[in-house]
Order: sequence, then structure tokens, then C-alpha cells
Amino acid sequence: MSTSTAPGPRLTTPFGFAATTGDVLDGVDLGGRRALVTGGTSGLGRETARALAAAGAEVVLGVRNADAGRRTAAEITAETGNPQVSVLTLDLADLTSVRAAAEAYGDRPLHMLIANAGIMALPELTRTPQGREMQFAVNFLGHYALTTALHGALARAGDTADGGARVAVLSSNAHLFAPPVFDDLDFRFRPYHPLGAYGESKTADVLLAVEAARRWADDGITANAVNPGAIATNLQQHTGGLRTPQERRKTPAQGAATPVLLAASPLLTGVTGRYFEDGAEAEPRDAAPPLFGGGVAPFALDPGNAARMWEAARAFTG
Repeated sequence: MSTSTAPGPRLTTPFGFAATTGDVLDGVDLGGRRALVTGGTSGLGRETARALAAAGAEVVLGVRNADAGRRTAAEITAETGNPQVSVLTLDLADLTSVRAAAEAYGDRPLHMLIANAGIMALPELTRTPQGREMQFAVNFLGHYALTTALHGALARAGDTADGGARVAVLSSNAHLFAPPVFDDLDFRFRPYHPLGAYGESKTADVLLAVEAARRWADDGITANAVNPGAIATNLQQHTGGLRTPQERRKTPAQGAATPVLLAASPLLTGVTGRYFEDGAEAEPRDAAPPLFGGGVAPFALDPGNAARMWEAARAFTG
């Protein structure tokens, strides 16, 4: 399978800021394809799962709270008429839970993995049982561990003739203010900053997609990162709500549109190792933009940084 990786011409699609999941999947049949969406009980994760199910995909919700997951699965089935919505118990902060979830998933081919779950701006420095800073652990390390544990399932889907397997990793424009500090990823020497730690975790998420794209191209697996935009969800529970200017805000259906585009649209078959926002590959930045600006930082796409972050994650996760 041929792939298209950065650098190269900036990729655009017919879909922009206001596009919804319905627009992106109009006429797309996902029957016979399987998706795993982390954080699928609310916000962007729920809308992503609902949209994929509505297009005929089998959808697995990766969730911490199994009861909430089952309620959401039943709601999505009622809304879409698709009975193939199930629940996988997954706590991204706990590597034992991540490994158990991957084992429970088994060897079924996985066509779409949407690394959606996340936490933001924890007011106090908090660590996992393994001693990792919590935002870095949940937003990046847990998804790294899950994605690598499911490599075999993705590769089995990559053998198919319908475009292979896709990984879509949700990042944020917060990455633009947070180059990776490899010598102190856990804030053991630096003063802890809630939004700074969040931004670094989102830089790491981009690097996860970049390195997975490089390592797994021959397996028929593509991987891209995405900034979904500003959507009022539970993510902002520690920031006092969404602070983005009204004209830059999106509904959940608009926010999930670009993640769904990367995961399922035939327009992006074979595209890998890039960072998208508002339905298109993001413009490169040579300096931090205004607070609510977009684009992608060169340090987030740097192959050397991606390889180093992958090796750090391998060491941290054992």
C-alpha cells in the first residue's frame, strides 16, 4: 500500500471549519469495518462513535466506567439502528488496565483506532501508580501502550483491500506552546504548570502518530494527529469552562468531523504522519501563534523527536 507522508504539498479536502460528521461521512459505507474509540461515553468520543456506527461500522467504546459505557452503547444503537456497539473497560492511567483491555480485545482485525480520551489542566501535580505525571500518562502514555499492544490487530486490518488500518490521535493547539522537555517529562525538576503539562502531552500525541506512521507503513497502517478545535465538553472541568472566543467554537458534530475524516474518509486513504485541523492539513508555524491560533509546530512533526518520544514511552511502559 502506498502512503503519503509529510513533508509534501499541504493536503486539503472539501470540508472546513463548520463541517460536521454527517458531512464527512455522507455516502460512506463502513459496513464490515471495526473501530475502537477511547473515551466514548461523552463529548467528542461519543459523537465519533455515533457517527461511525451510523455509517455501519462495528464500534467498541473504550471507557473507564463500564456501566456508563453500556448506557452510551445502548443510546447509540437506539439512535443509529446499529446493534454492533460494545464496551471495553479501559483506564488509560493504569498500564495494567491498558494491557488487560488489549488482551480482552483479542485478535480481531481493527480498522480504526481513535485515541480520543483525555484530561486537561489538572490543578495539582498528580501521578499514576507507576509514578508518571497524570496528563502525560493518560493523554499519551496510555494511548501509546494501547496502540502498540493493538499493533497486531491493526496489521490484520491492514492486510485488507479497503484502505488498511488507520490510527487517529487527538491533539490540541495547546501543543504549540509546549516543546517536549525530554529530560523532565514527569515534572520532577520543573515547577508544575497545569496547561503546560497538558500542552506537552498533546505534543507527545502528535509525535506518537508521526513515529507510528514511520514504523508501521509496511503493515498497511496509517497514523495521523488531529486538533478537533474548541468544543465545550467535560475536558474543561478544571479550567472553568470553554474560554475560546465564540466564533472559534464548534459543536460536538463539528469537532468530531476531522477525527472521523482521518479515521474513515476515502479521501485520505494512504495519508499518514501528518497533523490536521478543520478538515485539512495544518499550516506549519515558525513561532507560537496568538493564544487561540492554529497550525502545527515543527517540533511536533520532527522525526528525531518522534523516535525519542517513542523510546521514552517504551521505557516508561516497560
